[in-house]
Amino acid sequence: MAAIPTTRDNATQSNYQDIRTTALDLEWTVDWQHRIIRGHVKHSLKAEKDSVDKLILDTSYLAIKRCYIPSSSHSDLSFSLPSKRHPNLGSALTITLPHALKKEEELEVVIEYSTTDGCTALGWLEKEQTDSKKYPFVYSQCQAIHCRSLCPIQDTPAIKTPYTATVHSPLPILLSALRVSPPLEAPQPPIDGTLHTTKWHQPIAIPSYLLAIAGGEVAFRWLGERTGVWAEAGKVDACAREFQEDAERFIKTAEELCGPYKWGRYDALVLPFSFPFGGMEHPNMTFLTPALIVGDRSQVDVLAHEASHSWHGNDVGVAAWDSFWLGWTTYTERLIALRLHGPQTRDFEYIIGAKSMNDDLKRYDRDGWRKAQRLRDFGEDPDEFYSSVAYDKGANFLYYLEKLVGGVEVFNPYQKAYIKEFGGKAVSTKDWEDHFWSYWNQYPEKARILKEKVDWDAWLNGEGTELPVKMEYDTTLADRAYALASSWNSSRSLSPSDLASKFTNSDLEGMSSTQIVLYLETLGTYDKFEEKVVEAVEKAYGFDGSHDPEIRLRWYLFALKSGLYAKQAAHWVRNQGRMKYCRPTYRAVFTVDPELAKETFLKYGKGFLHPIARRMVAQDLGLDEGEKKEK
Repeated sequence: MAAIPTTRDNATQSNYQDIRTTALDLEWTVDWQHRIIRGHVKHSLKAEKDSVDKLILDTSYLAIKRCYIPSSSHSDLSFSLPSKRHPNLGSALTITLPHALKKEEELEVVIEYSTTDGCTALGWLEKEQTDSKKYPFVYSQCQAIHCRSLCPIQDTPAIKTPYTATVHSPLPILLSALRVSPPLEAPQPPIDGTLHTTKWHQPIAIPSYLLAIAGGEVAFRWLGERTGVWAEAGKVDACAREFQEDAERFIKTAEELCGPYKWGRYDALVLPFSFPFGGMEHPNMTFLTPALIVGDRSQVDVLAHEASHSWHGNDVGVAAWDSFWLGWTTYTERLIALRLHGPQTRDFEYIIGAKSMNDDLKRYDRDGWRKAQRLRDFGEDPDEFYSSVAYDKGANFLYYLEKLVGGVEVFNPYQKAYIKEFGGKAVSTKDWEDHFWSYWNQYPEKARILKEKVDWDAWLNGEGTELPVKMEYDTTLADRAYALASSWNSSRSLSPSDLASKFTNSDLEGMSSTQIVLYLETLGTYDKFEEKVVEAVEKAYGFDGSHDPEIRLRWYLFALKSGLYAKQAAHWVRNQGRMKYCRPTYRAVFTVDPELAKETFLKYGKGFLHPIARRMVAQDLGLDEGEKKEK
């Protein structure tokens, strides 16, 4: 069992540094009618010091029924919750232990409870919101600090525990664990109202944010000997076709870079459209947005990113959310691109990522928010500071260090050593720094370069809208997009008929969807275009009808900058749950037509979006009153 990090996680109210959970055992019943999960959780606990007489767990919007010691007498324990919850951290559940524990003393505590309609971890969908429109659907999103609304727990990445679970539900259920009973090979039981029981085991210790559940009318397809995909029954074959060539290949390539895959199976679940992220790296059951299923495999790199978490994040974890950049996943995802497609593709992915990073750095460039431009120590509520900064600024930092020491062939052995040293542990940025120098001091010339060239404070603690150094990338794959955007910019004075003669759909022949994305993003960096030019772009390329959400998003952000296509964007966004799409689109529509943005959100978004996305969009639109309920 890894030692508890000395760094204190400020996003938890639990007393995890006094007493820690060493294992969880869950029994849940999914109550579809009332849209709650009820049951109990058993905490196996160990005291970390003498005289521990209470257990404090994180909760949020939970109904706590009973706490007791699971002995023959089932001795009840007194417990208390504050009369008013903390607006970000929830309600600390304080349980009085039967006696003061000595250091290393062990104890089991059971808590009976249920979720409530205030649960921020669970997204409940009506049957009309699913593909077949026959059955409802539910899925969880516990990252960063929402597991406390699903289960009373030490809700901090500093604590990792294995878990077992028994779940009762009339609809199929999936968890972030290995299914023990019935086995994966068993036939799927019919959905006929019968209450089915499944048993699960996650033998590897994981942090609370990786606890996950989903349920509904789902089906499974094998992708490889250890990989597979789940999805709604009507979509599962299309999902399998999209990932068939890449799932096993990504895992094998990541193993070459990071070491053996320790989790056994790697399965993915493609969720309905309200899922707020591109993917979520739950062990054994990555959750994915259906927006990836575009038919040409152009979005499968998200799977490479989530697979990379199997080593960075899930195995080597973080001690607190202010070290979130240590996920390393964007850097590793792009190493996979390097291995599979070459250096030009890798650098192109950095170029693509730079736009969203720069946009977020600029968005946070205001009083009270500039700490979100840092890599560490950025704030109490990680949801409010979630952005591409940690991903892309962190990946650029690692890429910069890699270049300084002599390239990936020199840097990758260090990456493997880092994973070997901290596998199964939760680390802080200080832990990373200590190990970094212990490794590179073995190579005095490399260490000298790193000490002389790197502005460590600027990278880790610096604020501002620019990276501490100007990164140089191979622009081979980007140049065509840049040239097309430049041609439009230099032609803005032409008449509509001349624009129609000069630009046609053939301009895009041979361009990948990501090159088209870069073209649109580059257009958006120029001064606002007149309406005639925006309409000419649409006439030439038909972006408003694109089925690729990456293209559609950039098209609307470009068009809305000129005040156009607000109604079309509002219509599109009402079915987009991924925050990468819905938040910037709502914000852009709001700048053109505030009432339209608010009306669309209130009519469609509030009932469709996951609670996390709903709260963030409401804040973006100035409608956050009441989104954090006081219960």
